[in-house]
Amino acid sequence: MDLILWRHADAESGMPDDERRLTAKGLKQAERMAEWLTERLPKNAVVLVSPARRAQETARALTKKFDTRSEIGTAAAPQAVLDAAGWPHGEGAVVVVGHQPTLGQVVALALTGKPGEWSIRKGAIWWLERRERDKETVVRAVISPDLL
Repeated sequence: MDLILWRHADAESGMPDDERRLTAKGLKQAERMAEWLTERLPKNAVVLVSPARRAQETARALTKKFDTRSEIGTAAAPQAVLDAAGWPHGEGAVVVVGHQPTLGQVVALALTGKPGEWSIRKGAIWWLERRERDKETVVRAVISPDLL
């Protein structure tokens, strides 16, 4: 199973939090990352997205076909995100578009078994692969949009 954790791109400040939009910089970040992902993701990848507007706008740079999931929202728990994605025993590739600090906690939990306070830059991805035959998790990529 491949799990791609994608933090939403740069967003406006303000309230209500769930209505914040991407900035012009954020739209460019999302487009660059989506282009990179499109070249590498399998065609049947599943995309799960927070209901927050900035996450929805980030995901739309990649695809119009995604599943909005409240368990990936701004108040998500790390284990709830992993459960929604089917990690670690699911099949195929799952892209999760969500938020900090949850996605950093998800990476820590998936790699160490404990939810630590890891940071993911705006618009960046962590790509994890679970190899069932070896019972190991491999970090395939960690990329922020400023490197693309």
